[in-house]
Amino acid sequence: MSASMVRATVRAVSKRKLLATRAALTLTPAAVNKIRVLLQDKPEYIGLKVGVRTRGCNGLTYTLDYTKEKATSDEEVLQDGVTVFIEKKAQLTLLGTEMDFVNSKLSSEFVFNNPNIKGTCGCGESFNM
Repeated sequence: MSASMVRATVRAVSKRKLLATRAALTLTPAAVNKIRVLLQDKPEYIGLKVGVRTRGCNGLTYTLDYTKEKATSDEEVLQDGVTVFIEKKAQLTLLGTEMDFVNSKLSSEFVFNNPNIKGTCGCGESFNM
């Protein structure tokens, strides 16, 4: 079973073309470093799993969990030595998305810069497509 980890924010990116990439999700160096730190003391987990759930005032929200195994329908993104798995339900919502990790005075969180999103709620936790 996976344990819930940190919260994530979603940003709609306007006027950005979908770039053909080899991975459904790209990670910034900050995201790679944070994932590496999170998994460093947890040898039983092989990576993070990104999912999508119906929640919030705008419809959908991303979830992040530790994972011990890859499900048959998960897409695997391996970048710079860290592994992120994408649940089947979240795969289409993440195409062309950049996953970043941002530290500010008020929060430390993963941010999904997604060009496919049509709108987000005021707090940035939920989105619609």
